Amino acid sequence: MADETLTTINPDDAEIVAAREAALEKTAILIESLSWLGSFRDKIVVVKFGGNAMVSPELQRTFAEDILYLHHVGLKPVVVHGGGPQISSMLDKLGIHSEFKGGYRVTTPEAMDVVRMVLTGHINRGIVRSLNELNPTIAIGMSGEDAGLFTGRRRGAMVDGEIVDLGLVGDVVAVNPEVILTQLDAGRIPVVSSVAPDGDVAGQSLNVNADAAAAALAVALRAEKLIVLTDVAGLYRDWPDRASMLTSISAGELHALLPSLESGMIPKMSACLDAVQGGVPKAAIVDGRIPHSILLEIFTQQGIGTEVTA
Repeated sequence: MADETLTTINPDDAEIVAAREAALEKTAILIESLSWLGSFRDKIVVVKFGGNAMVSPELQRTFAEDILYLHHVGLKPVVVHGGGPQISSMLDKLGIHSEFKGGYRVTTPEAMDVVRMVLTGHINRGIVRSLNELNPTIAIGMSGEDAGLFTGRRRGAMVDGEIVDLGLVGDVVAVNPEVILTQLDAGRIPVVSSVAPDGDVAGQSLNVNADAAAAALAVALRAEKLIVLTDVAGLYRDWPDRASMLTSISAGELHALLPSLESGMIPKMSACLDAVQGGVPKAAIVDGRIPHSILLEIFTQQGIGTEVTA
């Protein structure tokens, strides 16, 4: 019989020690998540998807993993998305002029056709596909036009003290939550594009800001939390002073701070404020450039980004 050599493991071996420390760190994270799992189980979480996370293949993948993880541990995620850069790109390719007034895209009937095509026909299908690649048939795509989910109304914008016409741009003025609740009860993940039918003109569609649409949906669903993915680390009290970033802020404080914010942050923070004032316990802006930022926000004590509370 051949000699058998007994291999011994040195418990002080650097690689083994490092592996054990890494395993212990993962265990600590899992234990930390227990209380949050209990708090959020069976609760609805609305996530507004956008920014760099939408255009980076790697971040698209980690976003899908996060949403699927929420679903599997007992939360009820709902995704709302826009697609401003993609719309601009398609309008340029088609030679359709586009301009912004007061932070909103002026949307002509010709541009509205492109908005619907890009949001509902392209981006929505891509998000649904990325989720269903991980778990077939789990995600379902829809727009605010489907089954009366949203009702919109045209709006203008204040520019230099005057209201200017924005064309087919609107606000969500009513939500039919049963459309989403039916899908959640069936165990699906709804993915919603921010297009709404005009409640005043039959057959007309409106381009709706996705942050505002997500807030309106979160309020109507009585969601436990609204998460808005952004391309910044959080809200800064005194930008560009990076030391002034806020990890949390009350609705009252945010209301007072809102007029002084950079124009790009106002729609996102307004959405968080509207959600909390509408009864959603918490809303947060989260840096979508960080992989798995959604899980970090929900399941860790320190969270990530800036959270708005009542």
